[in-house]
Amino acid sequence: MSNDDCDKKPLSFEQALAELGQLVTKLEAGELSLESSIDAYKRGVELIRFCTAQLDKVERQVQILDGELLKPFSPEDQNGVDHD
Repeated sequence: MSNDDCDKKPLSFEQALAELGQLVTKLEAGELSLESSIDAYKRGVELIRFCTAQLDKVERQVQILDGELLKPFSPEDQNGVDHD
C-alpha cells in the first residue's frame, strides 16, 4: 500500500466500498506487514468516513424530496388536471 493510495480521495461511494472490501480481505488474510496493516487501517478509516458522509448527504436529499412530495396539494398545484 503506497502513500498515494492513502491520499487519494475515492471518486464514488461504490469505489470506496470496493477498496474497503479489498483492504479488509488483505487484513484478514494477514498478507500485510505491521506497518502496511496500520496504513491499511488508516485508509479504511478514511474510506468509512467518506462513505458515511456520502450516505448522510443522500439521506438529506431523500428527506428533502420526501418533504416536497408529501406536502399537501392545493387546488393551484393541480393546474387544471382532472383526477376523476
